[in-house]
Amino acid sequence: MPKKKQLAADTDNDTFLFVSSTNTKSVMAYDGETGAFLKKFANGGGLIEPEGIAFGPDGNLYVASRSDEVLRYDGEKGNFLDVFASGHGLVDPAGIAFGGPDNDLFIAAGLTDDGLGNQILRFDGDTGVFEAVVDPANAAGLDDPEALVFGPDGLLYVASTPESGPGEVLRYDPATNSFVDKFVPSSESNILDPTGMVFGPDGDLFLSSAATSEVMRYDGTTGDFEGVFITAGSGGLNEAEGMAFNSNGNLLVASELGHSVLEYDGTTGAFVGEFVVAGSGHLSEPTFITFGPAESDFFI
Repeated sequence: MPKKKQLAADTDNDTFLFVSSTNTKSVMAYDGETGAFLKKFANGGGLIEPEGIAFGPDGNLYVASRSDEVLRYDGEKGNFLDVFASGHGLVDPAGIAFGGPDNDLFIAAGLTDDGLGNQILRFDGDTGVFEAVVDPANAAGLDDPEALVFGPDGLLYVASTPESGPGEVLRYDPATNSFVDKFVPSSESNILDPTGMVFGPDGDLFLSSAATSEVMRYDGTTGDFEGVFITAGSGGLNEAEGMAFNSNGNLLVASELGHSVLEYDGTTGAFVGEFVVAGSGHLSEPTFITFGPAESDFFI
């Protein structure tokens, strides 16, 4: 299928797509409607191999850096502000999300070769002060967490990605920092290396597999497997990573080794086209993606 034509950026549109670009040590900004490259939005401040990205309650952009920190950037202009969270076992951070009763920052600390990390850390969403380890005894059996999101039920969903065998989705109560259940157990997940996770407009849960370059769909209430949503390699998908639904209700998926962001029909999973064409703005190995506002004048 031919590549999607890139249109000129419309800076009157106040919604933009932000993409972690691993090899350029930055977060790129693209027009949220056309996918046109706008600008390298956030970099500097010691940012290394950016992973999870999220806009905080203060409107600023938070970025998980392989420097074992979460860095904060001005949400309108992308300027580096400060190191927001670090220490307390924060190593190899991946997915991040704001939520819970106090809108705190939750961070997935990955499992390192020397056995460190492998936990979910909670920091105050206003100050960055460390608050707690979620499920400190690891009753959930968490194994190398990647993506995490808050569900419609207010619970925290975490993708657990063991080195071998199928992954699973674990659920935690942010009010008590306790393990709730295995929402999608490994025995029923049918997915390897789940690295991206998002709830759809209909409430279903979608998981991307970096290992098989496909996306699976699960019932958002029961966790039951509903089938393969995006078939392996569809549209050139190569190591499926972070995902987000756009204003058209279509699913965008970061293709890490395709150096692009691909668009799929939000109902059928059929390939629509390249939303961000390969290498646009020197995009290289994209991981997590998110939509958010910014200052339009910054992109002129």
